[in-house]
Amino acid sequence: MKRIAKILGVVAALLVIAFLIFRTPDTDPAEMRAKYGGEPSQFIELDDGLTVHLRDEGPKDAPVIVLLHGSNADLHTWEPWVERLSADYRVIRFDQIGHGLTGPAMDGNYALNGFVADIDEIANKLGLEKFVLAGNSMGGWISMGYALEHPERLNGLVLVDASGAPIKREGGGNLVYKLAAIPGVGAAMSALLPRSVVETSLSQSVSNQQIVTSDAVDRYWELARYPGNRAATRTRFTTPRHVFTEAEAAAMTVPTLVMWGEEDSLVPYDAAGWYMGHLPNAALANYPGIGHLPMEEAPDMSADDIRKFMENLRLTSETQAQ
Repeated sequence: MKRIAKILGVVAALLVIAFLIFRTPDTDPAEMRAKYGGEPSQFIELDDGLTVHLRDEGPKDAPVIVLLHGSNADLHTWEPWVERLSADYRVIRFDQIGHGLTGPAMDGNYALNGFVADIDEIANKLGLEKFVLAGNSMGGWISMGYALEHPERLNGLVLVDASGAPIKREGGGNLVYKLAAIPGVGAAMSALLPRSVVETSLSQSVSNQQIVTSDAVDRYWELARYPGNRAATRTRFTTPRHVFTEAEAAAMTVPTLVMWGEEDSLVPYDAAGWYMGHLPNAALANYPGIGHLPMEEAPDMSADDIRKFMENLRLTSETQAQ
């Protein structure tokens, strides 16, 4: 019996040593700020003490569009749209709690209400009266939640491959996300987090593999390891997600553009159909041969569509204050 206990003790010790050896360390905050937080980045402090990484570009008196990235992404995912839209629109994007250079939520809240509250506070601090809100994936879920709670502040809503619809994915999907949802496995994978796992996850999320560059993978990998982000990700993955109902969708009063990659393996194209079938004032922009990130995979087409949507809203500098 003592022999077995001794053997188990040795095995446990070896496992701890292996974990310590192979665990990927957190990145250095100063290095990450220098690499990903240079001009035109700014850092604003919220009332709870959290410092949010944000970029605010384009003419300050132009119609405003606020962009929300998806799960495990960051504000840089919107760079193609910023390049194409910021000459005519004020484009604001920020790293959401638990992501990028913003880091973990001060109160550990990663439910929908926590994300929605941050949007409202950031909009207030930037002096925004009304704006168009666009979100991809998790960011689309948050955008939908914000539009239901604060329709009076929005000129328009853009759902880009948004989660939140009561549509189940049949087969396929992202293997990394599936593993991360398994208790124990997800925690171990989060701690080890080899670069190859991040590359596989990004590759499985898109159809246009040209965007899976070395620089993009490095950014995802390094910012995922920004201090506190891994624990935040584990908490998010175990926090129950609000799924929107038909009644909630039918109550939407904000004009909406539903944008979707038809080959999305994370949030299936059927979810676009659900939103279109239940939102009372929605238009669809769909992209054959494109996956989960149309703003990166098809930047010209998707930016043209968002521009047309903004133009159809007939926004001027005066409408922002109404």
